[in-house]
Amino acid sequence: MLANIATKTVRDRWKGFAIGSAVIAVILWWGMIIYQDIDLSIYTSMPDVFLSMMNIPPDADVGSLAYGAVYASYGALTLAGLALSVGSSSVAGEERHGTLGLLLGNPKSRTAVLASKAAALVGLTALGALIMWIGALIVPPATGVSVEGMHPNALMLHIFAIALFFGSLAMAISAWTGKQTLATGVTVGAMIVSFIAAGLFPIIEGWEDLRKAVPWYYYDGSQPVFNGVDWGHLAVLGGGIALFWLVAYVGVNHRDLRERDVGTTILDRLRTNPLTRKVIDRLAGSARVSAIWIKTLSDHQALIVVTAYVMGLLAVMMGPLYGLMDEAVLQFAADLPETLVAMVGGADMSTAAGFYQAEIYSLMAPVAVMAVTIVVAAKGIAGEESARTMGLLLGNPVPRRRIILEKTVTMIVGATIVGGVTFVGTAIGNAIGNLDVSLGNIAAISVLVTALGIVFGALAMAISAATGRTKLVTYSTAGTAFVSYMVFAFLPLSEGLAGWAKASPFYYFLGSDPLNNGMPWGHLAALVAMFVALTVLAVMLYDRRDLRQSG
Repeated sequence: MLANIATKTVRDRWKGFAIGSAVIAVILWWGMIIYQDIDLSIYTSMPDVFLSMMNIPPDADVGSLAYGAVYASYGALTLAGLALSVGSSSVAGEERHGTLGLLLGNPKSRTAVLASKAAALVGLTALGALIMWIGALIVPPATGVSVEGMHPNALMLHIFAIALFFGSLAMAISAWTGKQTLATGVTVGAMIVSFIAAGLFPIIEGWEDLRKAVPWYYYDGSQPVFNGVDWGHLAVLGGGIALFWLVAYVGVNHRDLRERDVGTTILDRLRTNPLTRKVIDRLAGSARVSAIWIKTLSDHQALIVVTAYVMGLLAVMMGPLYGLMDEAVLQFAADLPETLVAMVGGADMSTAAGFYQAEIYSLMAPVAVMAVTIVVAAKGIAGEESARTMGLLLGNPVPRRRIILEKTVTMIVGATIVGGVTFVGTAIGNAIGNLDVSLGNIAAISVLVTALGIVFGALAMAISAATGRTKLVTYSTAGTAFVSYMVFAFLPLSEGLAGWAKASPFYYFLGSDPLNNGMPWGHLAALVAMFVALTVLAVMLYDRRDLRQSG
């Protein structure tokens, strides 16, 4: 039974790990090709603290730059994100779907089920690390890049450890609370804060040793790709993993398990409040689901709230952190070449606006907004079909296009909440740090990141309408977004390819430097046009497709 549970979990999840790890290997190949056309002195002339922060040695060559900048950052975050998704659903996911009782109905204990899930987590994380390791060995000779003296084996062992660390943390929270969204939100927040702290604390005078308090330091603080395995650091991560498994064991064996997720929704809470009950009843209508978007919003309330909370907290933190940065570091940042600055959307990190753009808006805010829009879109159509609830909706006098449009409304509302909270957090951090960044410009970039997330949500909606397959929607849209960011970030480094960056939606988000220059109305119009076109496509595709009866 233990082996069967572990095997089924691996079978259900292996494609995500394989695709995610393979994409990172492709990005490594891409990076090694592009870095060969770049004057590497723009990197090697950076201060030691920047070299450490970006995992680049002082005498960096193409191979070490690609390993450090691609695998040690994007690769580690990707594999850790995949691992925590497995950990968060290990116990709480089974409870949420009402399947844990079926597992425990067999002659196996809770401990056996937990052990099976832990074994699957280890196996899946090892699979992802193995694929990335194979890429690390194949790509250099395929691109003619020398990696002599580097230790890709050590790097992959450290990446495996940090991914398993965060996956185990999510499993501990999942087993202790039975709440998948809480486990995901807390672990994602811990991972992001750890990643930022390990990179920023060394450039804040007097804070250098504080990075030893965060897990990310024990992953790359010793720069394993250049110095080999640090067994002491791995022992710290291993101790954390063992502790989380112990917490998971205690938690799952000492609480009452839930048969299904029966949490109170936003709609339920508003209906119980005398001040809002009449309004919500009118919006929600009768049993014919007159307001599908409100019900969908309630279904995704936890994801939206947790994502908005994490982004708001991070945005607030950046203000005072910028004020603590050493003047010498800021002066060096002012002299960085345009080719390097392009990787963070043209942000001048010596300024408060550029610092906020690089740390919050270049990558983290888009990922947060897209996490909401893609999930809503994927589950809004394909998810309803997989759960066999679409027939209930269409059994009422509700046309297909209305379902698409109402699910799209939910997607827009969720994205607006996350973008709005990011704006508020940035405004508060700006005020606390006395940074004097224009509130109008903060509003502009927040609107643009919301629009960007809605564009990719509309793409997910179109794929969902065309295929009815939730995993295909999620992987294909996330992959498209990732490649789009890479096009925007890397192609400007090559003079002959720079113009193609305009093919990426990210260009219309950051290409005009909105935190310094305000709202580029033409770029916003372009994002809106993309959204409208993809929504029309989704309606057309859904009207013409035979719906699936099961997942």
